[in-house]
Amino acid sequence: QVQLVESGGGLAQPGGSLRLSCAASGFTFSSYAMSWARQAPGKGLEWVSAIYSDGSDTYYADSVKGRFTISRDNAKNTVYLQMNSLKPEDTALYFCAKGGGRKATMRLNEYDYWGQGTQVTVSS
Repeated sequence: QVQLVESGGGLAQPGGSLRLSCAASGFTFSSYAMSWARQAPGKGLEWVSAIYSDGSDTYYADSVKGRFTISRDNAKNTVYLQMNSLKPEDTALYFCAKGGGRKATMRLNEYDYWGQGTQVTVSS
C-alpha cells in the first residue's frame, strides 16, 4: 500500500533553516508528481510546492518563493523541502502528497495520498 512518511520538522528560529523529507513506498515513485502542503493552526490546508515526476519542473506558492526549494531523489524514493529564511508565519503541520500523474499541479484535490505530517514551528 502507498505510504508517505514525513520527517525533519522541529523548532527553528526566525531566519533559520529546516529540511523536510518524505519517504515514499508502495508505488512507482518516479512516475508521479509530488507536492508539499501545510496547515497552520486554525487555518485551512495551503499548497506550498510541487515537483514533476522526473524533477524537471517545480512550482511554488508566492508565500515561499525564493525561500523554499523542493527536490526529489527518485533512486531513494524521497522528496525534500529545503526551507530557508524561515518566518513565524511558516509555522504549520507540513504534509507531502502523491500526485495522480507525472505532471505537477497546485490543485490539492489532484493529490490522492497524503502523509501524516511533520510539525514545523518558527519562534524565537
